[in-house]
Amino acid sequence: MRAGPLNLITDVAGLVVGHAQHAGLRSGCTVLLAEAPFTAAVNVMGGAPGTRETDLLAPDRLVQQVDALVLSGGSAFGLDAASGVADGLRAMGRGFAVGDQRVPIVPAAILFDLLNGGDKRWDRNPYADLGLAALRAAGREFALGTAGAGYGAATGTLKGGLGSASAVLDSGVTVGALVAVNALGSATVGEGPHFWAAPFELEAEFGGLGPAPRYPAGAEPLPVKRQGEATTIAIVATDAALSQAEAQRMATAAQDGMARALVPSHTLLDGDLVFAAATGARPLQDPLRDPFQIGHAAAAVLARAIARAVYEARALPGDLQPCWRARFG
Repeated sequence: MRAGPLNLITDVAGLVVGHAQHAGLRSGCTVLLAEAPFTAAVNVMGGAPGTRETDLLAPDRLVQQVDALVLSGGSAFGLDAASGVADGLRAMGRGFAVGDQRVPIVPAAILFDLLNGGDKRWDRNPYADLGLAALRAAGREFALGTAGAGYGAATGTLKGGLGSASAVLDSGVTVGALVAVNALGSATVGEGPHFWAAPFELEAEFGGLGPAPRYPAGAEPLPVKRQGEATTIAIVATDAALSQAEAQRMATAAQDGMARALVPSHTLLDGDLVFAAATGARPLQDPLRDPFQIGHAAAAVLARAIARAVYEARALPGDLQPCWRARFG
């Protein structure tokens, strides 16, 4: 397994990602879409999720493919980012065909960033406009850290952010992850700079510090956020031809990566969620080996993407938490 050429989820051919954020609002959103509709699924393990159109991602539903996936700040208000994306896609002639109408299918998930110091005194919900702006900005290369859905994110100890990573398997299959880290838990070990995800790091992508010298095996962490203030939301994607059930299994396996990179994770106070996306460009060579390896890769790339989100976060005036680079250099 090696990182893809961009080490971004857009190493999965055909995928593009767009960000939009507002500095005064201290929030933003991120959209992922492809050249054509793609198979999607979801797995939710947090106790406080906020979602749109996730029920249709079950394998027994009518619609088996989606047009885009959205990650957004703004708590429940941020779900409106998907409306802006849907409006933009409809104007492009995209969406599920119903007679002479097109209905874009845009599942979304949100994180809570309403108490991060930004000005939330809007008269009109701003997230639909942010969603449309993110759609129009979509491309293969995009910013990490303080950007998009991770613009105003925080963790239990340090600023959160937006992360991504990719892996190319020996079979030729590519797997990537995109994540907005706003967790109750911590991406780093104790009070030090070392990342929990260090065993999975490739090419010093988040500092190359290696594993921590000591791990607090007996620690009893306390919540440092209130109910509803935490969530890590992610997308794992592949170019493999997966059914919706197989994509759901990939999302389930990827949750292991979240647990490896954030301690604690999947708490009652988090809304931890992973979408899966499969473009279907590469047929499976082995129906047992390939899904097995894809699941492992999904967990590994998500762990790496989470660490990169915190590592790449940058300081802004008015921050309520230090960023990793300011604290550890």
